[in-house]
Amino acid sequence: MSEMLVVHREDDAFAVIVRDHVIHVDQPYMGGGMDAGPTPVELFVASLAACTAHHARRYLKARCLPAEGLEVAVEYAMSPEGPARVARVELRLRPPVRLPDRDVGGLMAAVMACTVHNSILDAPRIGVRLESEVTAA
Repeated sequence: MSEMLVVHREDDAFAVIVRDHVIHVDQPYMGGGMDAGPTPVELFVASLAACTAHHARRYLKARCLPAEGLEVAVEYAMSPEGPARVARVELRLRPPVRLPDRDVGGLMAAVMACTVHNSILDAPRIGVRLESEVTAA
């Protein structure tokens, strides 16, 4: 299993340590935070968009199609009723050039193979446990 660590910084701000990378997360000013980074929900949606972009780029490069300038725009909506969750995500692929008709289906199939997308469709089992702090005698 891979591991990451989330460390409290101050107020609603945390640092997410992923290998040798640090991602700062916070809440927006309107949510009581200092807006020092994206929210965890924004990171969730961003990970889906980034994974989609990764798979789209790999498809384009494998077929010697231009990939420089590829964009994936994403919009999301929260559920109006509980529990709090993302209820809808809309991804829009923007290849840098018009694709030949023969590659449209292939590109769509490639992005549907995104690991994050597949993890949402077939949700992982999530375990949570409390690790008590050890006190010295």
